[in-house]
Amino acid sequence: DFITSKSKIKEDTAIGLILSVFFGIGIFLLTIIQKSGNAAQSGLDQFLFGKAASLVGSDLITFGMVAVLLLVAVYLFFKEFTLISFDKDFAASVGLPIRAMELVLTTLTVLAVVIGIQAVGVVLMAAMLITPAAAARFWTENIKVMIWLAAIFGAFSGISGAYISYIAPSMPTGPWIVIVISTIAFFSFFFAPGRGIIQRLITQKRIKKHIVDENILKALYQLGEEEKNFYDKRTIETILSKRTLRRDLLIKSLRRLKREGYLKNDNGLWFFNTAGKNKGQRVVKLHRLWEVYLTQYLRIAPDHVHDDADTIEHVLTPELEARLEKLLNYPSTDPHKSEIPYE
Repeated sequence: DFITSKSKIKEDTAIGLILSVFFGIGIFLLTIIQKSGNAAQSGLDQFLFGKAASLVGSDLITFGMVAVLLLVAVYLFFKEFTLISFDKDFAASVGLPIRAMELVLTTLTVLAVVIGIQAVGVVLMAAMLITPAAAARFWTENIKVMIWLAAIFGAFSGISGAYISYIAPSMPTGPWIVIVISTIAFFSFFFAPGRGIIQRLITQKRIKKHIVDENILKALYQLGEEEKNFYDKRTIETILSKRTLRRDLLIKSLRRLKREGYLKNDNGLWFFNTAGKNKGQRVVKLHRLWEVYLTQYLRIAPDHVHDDADTIEHVLTPELEARLEKLLNYPSTDPHKSEIPYE
């Protein structure tokens, strides 16, 4: 708590730092004790490496009492803990005692760590403290659902680690608990819907295809403006002269746009249908409207607005498009005197 308040280090990093440093100190002291010949040294190493396989009834009673205490505290102060964890400034503005609540939360965390040390040891306890919540975070945006998922992941890993230790000879319980929860975490990191790495890569690939498709439709529309014929048939070389793109990506995109009903093909010549012309026209309109907005409201020079408009044109929703038109009072031309198409 002192490190977090006096530096820019976050709470989870501070916890890991303290555990690691004091673990090293503990190993140092344990080595001294082991070499001292003190007969009372037996069992000290279990607090470092855990003794989950040899827990007795009294340990379970202690665990149960602490678990009830933690559950009751979280239930009673759930709203306060959530506020100070995610928006400390707002919590202070509504009159919550920030320092007192942080002290309670830190105390509960330390209590859980100290008790958990007996099961999996100090090093593995750091993993058990952070990993279930980190895994659950990838599956939901709701804090309540996240807590339940973290609890389920933690319970499942504990049961699984104990079972593996039971059926396999010479398998330590604590490390296996951490291996199970780490497996759940890695699966969540890669395969969770929405936030998983695989899903993000798929989304990024889909967005890139969408941007390429709209850029090609925009290029065809601009060619139609120049030649006064939007439905004229054009070669791949003509399109490439208007929009710099790898030839293979262009061909894939043209075929995709044909499947989606925006383009037609006649012996290697590509041309608009009505839907494609309308979509290309909308992209051009959004591009030029945004250039007008940047020059009028943000006072950016006309020769510096193209790149930004080239990006924003792909993400403006119809609602924002309508607001932009109304705000700018339906301008007829962009800063480069190009016509803004409305029909």
